[in-house]
Amino acid sequence: MEPKTILLGLNAADHAAAVTRVGADLARRFGAHLVGLHAIEALIVYPGIAMHVPGPVYAQFNASQKAEAAAIEETFQKLAGREDFVAEWRLVRTESITAADRLVESSRGADLVVLSQARPDTDMVNQGLVQERVVRESGRPVLLVPLEYSGTVEGRRILIGWSATREAARAAHDVLDLAAPGAEVCLLRVGQPSDELHDDGVNQVAQMLGRHGMRVEVKHRGRAGQSIAEVLLHEAREIGADLIASGAFGHSRSYDFVIGAATRELMRATDLPVLFSK
Repeated sequence: MEPKTILLGLNAADHAAAVTRVGADLARRFGAHLVGLHAIEALIVYPGIAMHVPGPVYAQFNASQKAEAAAIEETFQKLAGREDFVAEWRLVRTESITAADRLVESSRGADLVVLSQARPDTDMVNQGLVQERVVRESGRPVLLVPLEYSGTVEGRRILIGWSATREAARAAHDVLDLAAPGAEVCLLRVGQPSDELHDDGVNQVAQMLGRHGMRVEVKHRGRAGQSIAEVLLHEAREIGADLIASGAFGHSRSYDFVIGAATRELMRATDLPVLFSK
C-alpha cells in the first residue's frame, strides 16, 4: 500500500533540507499528503526545584525558538511548497510535554514518518531520544535520513537485515511500500554459520517478496569481529543499495541499556537511508 500521508519530523534547521528533500520526492512519487511538523519547546521549570528564571532568559529562549521555527518553515516551503501534492506546515507548541511526545502523537496519523539522523554534539533537541521514542511508541515505520544526505529514496536496490523476529518481519513487509517495481532485494542474515540450518523462515520471506515482483537474493554473513550494524552497512555499500530496512529495538529497554542496542548504532553510523520497523 503506497503511503498517502508522510510526516516529516523537523526539529532543527540544519536537518530540515535533507529530510524535506527526501519527503518531497516520496510525496511526488506517491501523490501523498506531506506534513512538515515542528514542535516549539517550552522552557519547563520542574516543581520542587527552587530557582528563579529571569524574564530576559525567557525572552531570549522564546526568540531563539521562533527564529528556529521560521528557518525550518522557510526550508520546508522552498522545497515542498510549490509542488502538485499538498504540503502542510504544522507548527505546534509542546506546552507541558516534550517535542518527542508531540511527534509520537502526530506520527500515529501518518503512513510513514521521516526523521533526520542525530548530530548529538550540536542538537538542541536530543534527536537520538526523539528517534527512539517515535520508533518504539508510534507504531509506524520510520525512515531515517543521514545528515547532509543529498540523494533520494528510489527503492531500486534494497538491503533487508533479517532475523527471526517480529520486527524484522515488519520491516520486510513495510519496505514494500517504498520499493520500486522489480527492485533488487538482498535479505541478509548476520550470525553464526549454524544459523543457516534454520533459514526456512527467511526463504519464505524471499518467496513472498518475489511474488511482488522483487528480484530477491538471500545471503548469510558472519560478524568476524564486527558489529551487526557494521556488517549491514558494509554489505549495503557492496551491493550499491539505496535503502536499508531493519527491525528496530527487538529487545527490552533494560537489555538495550546493559548490552547495547544494534538499532542505536545503525542510527548513529548509517550513511544511507534506513527504514526502521518496530
